[in-house]
Amino acid sequence: MTSPRRILVVVGTRPEAVKLAPVIRRLRRDPARFETVVCATAQHREMLDSVLNLFEIQPEVDLDLMRPAQAPNELASRSFATLDAVIVERACDWLLVQGDTTTAMCAAVAAFHRRVRVGHVEAGLRTGDLHQPFPEEMNRRVVDLVTDACFAPTPRAAAALRAEGVPPDRIHLTGNTVVDALREVAEREGPVADEELVLVTAHRRESFGAGLAAIVGAVARLAKSFPGFRFVHVVHPNPNVRAAVEGYGGSSNVELVEPLDYRALVGLMRRCRLILTDSGGIQEEAPTFGKPVLVLREKTERPEGIEAGLARLVGTDAERIFEEAVRVLTGTSDLRAAGAVNPYGDGHAAERIVAALSGDPYEPFAAALPRVAVV
Repeated sequence: MTSPRRILVVVGTRPEAVKLAPVIRRLRRDPARFETVVCATAQHREMLDSVLNLFEIQPEVDLDLMRPAQAPNELASRSFATLDAVIVERACDWLLVQGDTTTAMCAAVAAFHRRVRVGHVEAGLRTGDLHQPFPEEMNRRVVDLVTDACFAPTPRAAAALRAEGVPPDRIHLTGNTVVDALREVAEREGPVADEELVLVTAHRRESFGAGLAAIVGAVARLAKSFPGFRFVHVVHPNPNVRAAVEGYGGSSNVELVEPLDYRALVGLMRRCRLILTDSGGIQEEAPTFGKPVLVLREKTERPEGIEAGLARLVGTDAERIFEEAVRVLTGTSDLRAAGAVNPYGDGHAAERIVAALSGDPYEPFAAALPRVAVV
């Protein structure tokens, strides 16, 4: 009898946990073929734990690497040493990482040094600018350089990998696992009603300083212009973000809330009328719920939503943010979301990833999908 393949899944942050949870759960449904070991670096401690608890995932290894105000180099140095020991001890057949975090980059390189095959969930995303987003664009390029199985979420991501010389047999077009995760959470919660609500998140390093100040100024102006709306700004714990939101002053319909667990954040996304964000993940999540997005960045590695007319790049220009938001909130914008095709996934990405790891045939994620019901 063939022994099951040992899969080491390394996760460090909340977005990684959200997008790897469907894969972990699918792998664990097939113990005859897979022995699944989850290693948490805890690059983000509390936010990671809340998602693991939500999806009922208990890590077999917890490195607990988070430190207050840690710099990327400090985290990377600890990650390389501790992850190397785990890779040697667990003697895995595959190491799986997701995305573009310091955790993903360090785990992939450590596995490469040990000649362990690497699978990269959400491979091939590119802006073409190493400084936007920083340091994520560099991280994901490094991961893809050492990856044996690139799980591309969209045709564009797959094309980017081919253009960089990745052999076609290493590229698997799967869709994005975040759609799998969102559908599960939404099904648990049941239907919700829309509210006069605008959701705001902003935390990118390249916006620290003047960029964040402009975003806050635009939102404060919107709040004054639309007193019947609630503007809920989920405040990232980074001190640069905390300093910026002091610019709201006493806006009565602006609510500053601490980082939410994933279930609560999904609830806000489902109920809101508009999302203002610089988050890559939320750009992918919003189409599942039919919500228009204004992207608070100059460049995005997720242009599919822009091209489909579901999102718009507005950068950190306060006037442009205000004007585009006004159009959405008054019903005069040409952004469309409800009932549109979701370009990021169809809810079956985890199945395709596990099939690829098994060597089983599967139908790749299609570029032209039937219309996705809002959930």
